Amino acid sequence: SITLRNTKGVDILCSNGEATKTIGIQVKTNRGTTRSWILNQKAEDYFADNLYYLFVNLNDNKKHPDFFIVPSEIVGQYCKTGHASWLMTPGKKGQKHNDSSMRKFDDPHEKYLNRWDLLNL
Repeated sequence: SITLRNTKGVDILCSNGEATKTIGIQVKTNRGTTRSWILNQKAEDYFADNLYYLFVNLNDNKKHPDFFIVPSEIVGQYCKTGHASWLMTPGKKGQKHNDSSMRKFDDPHEKYLNRWDLLNL
C-alpha cells in the first residue's frame, strides 16, 4: 500500500500474505548510473526493526532499474560514520569541510543489490 504524501518517513507499507508481519519502506531513487543517493541528517537516527530503505537506480532508462534493499539501522550507521569521515577529510584545496545536513548512501560492493529476502516477509 502506498502511503499518503504527508506520511513521515514511510512511502510504502507491506505485509506478508497472512498479515502477521508489516514493514515500512522508504524509497529513494536516482536517475543516472551512479549508485549513490542523497539523504538528510534524519536518516542517522530514524530507524526501526521494521523499516527499510529501497534505493532504486534507474540507470538512465537504458536498462532495467537496480534495487538495493537496506535495513534502516544500517543506513543510519552508514550515514553517521560516512559523514563523520567526510568532515575529517580535507576538501579539494586542503580546507576543512563545513558541516551539512546532507548525507550520502552507496553500496559499492553491491551487498544489498536485490536483497528482497532481507524484508523477511
